[in-house]
Amino acid sequence: MRGQKSAAEIRKGERPVMILSEADVERFTEPKELIGGLLEGFRQVARGEMQIPPRPEINIPGKGFMLSMPAWLPGGPIMVKMVNVFEGNNLIDLPNHLATIVLFDQDTGNTLCVMDGTYVTGIRTAASAVVSVKVLARAQAKVATVVGAGVQGREHLRLLPLVKDFEKIYVSSLVHEDAVRLADMCSIAEATDDLEAAIRQSDVVCLATHSYQPVIESSWVQDGTHVSSVGYAPPNGELSVELIARGRLFVEDLCAFEPPPVGCAELVGIAPASGLVIGKELLKADRLRLSDTEITIYKAMGIAMEDLVAANNVYQRAKRADHSITAVF
Repeated sequence: MRGQKSAAEIRKGERPVMILSEADVERFTEPKELIGGLLEGFRQVARGEMQIPPRPEINIPGKGFMLSMPAWLPGGPIMVKMVNVFEGNNLIDLPNHLATIVLFDQDTGNTLCVMDGTYVTGIRTAASAVVSVKVLARAQAKVATVVGAGVQGREHLRLLPLVKDFEKIYVSSLVHEDAVRLADMCSIAEATDDLEAAIRQSDVVCLATHSYQPVIESSWVQDGTHVSSVGYAPPNGELSVELIARGRLFVEDLCAFEPPPVGCAELVGIAPASGLVIGKELLKADRLRLSDTEITIYKAMGIAMEDLVAANNVYQRAKRADHSITAVF
């Protein structure tokens, strides 16, 4: 077309990009919206509406690894999360999971937003487990136990009361003082140093540790309990294979059965056919428990859908609030 610039004449130029710090992301996260978004997100993945390509890995021997996690749902931004897992970080007062999320315009590919992904990773992981509690725990569930008093323990404790009317939530940690401090943040929480007794009383058990070995014994878990597990720590992980064998197993995606770090350490050697994809089951029914006596198990590995839902929730709320911190790229 006459008058149109040639490709050689076109430059990107300076364009504003929204910048969201960890504090901004926390401020603009709405937990109830996130839980609802994840519930629908699992269905969208199962319907094939969302693109989630395989995640490539960069491995730094003796230090850690980085995964790139892209996702896109038509009608919204394209998302890429880069998550770095470096176990030694806690020794230098830095989280061992660090992440950055970038959102791109679906029509042009232009960068829209760069946000800290560390808080997103923490809350979306807990929120996915809490979604499993919502659809798999018994309707009359009143007692829960959270095992782990780190970031995941904190987020589980904050989110669990949003989906069930719990009367008590026990908190257990390898360091009992950490459990006491975490329990002080919630009026219905109680720190315990008798994990077996707590598990035997619980309708819901949430494993949220960085343990390389199973943290509870299968025999402690009573019939009718729902167990969720979000910890990642090869070679064995926090969830016992004996417990997995007793229950009906749910995963986010069958990639959970691949070798770590893409899949879950606890599922190595277990046939993928033994797992149910939670989103596919949610297309059939809103409640997934078959009886009040079965043990249900949700083993999370984290998928990019969860990051996309959480990041877009934050971005849209920041736009509505006229968040003004930008950079020019």
